[in-house]
Amino acid sequence: MKKIIFLLPTLLLLSCYNAEKNCKDFKTGKFKFEHEVDGVKKTTVFERKDSIEIETFEGKTDTSSIRWVSDCEYVIQKIHPKNMAEKKAITIKILTTTKNSYIFEFGIVGSDEKQRGTVIKL
Repeated sequence: MKKIIFLLPTLLLLSCYNAEKNCKDFKTGKFKFEHEVDGVKKTTVFERKDSIEIETFEGKTDTSSIRWVSDCEYVIQKIHPKNMAEKKAITIKILTTTKNSYIFEFGIVGSDEKQRGTVIKL
């Protein structure tokens, strides 16, 4: 019983711990995002300059605008969409950061469906 009384406050303190996020470190710079498409590893390289992102994927370059909602959340939208799917804005939320990477959650604005990924700062 004494162990439980000691363990409970310790667990409560640990559950309240929030990892420090340094999202501002990722507002600008050059980055890499690796993901799998149909079992094949694909790499996207992009450069972000606060409100603009220039992305290169499979030899094609595209530009998107970025609207920062908070230090760790932003909405991205292609400037020159080629189809209806590209017209949809994507919301991105940085969940955790390290010195040179971050884990994020993303999805189409208005959709409950979310995915996760990791970005590495180059």
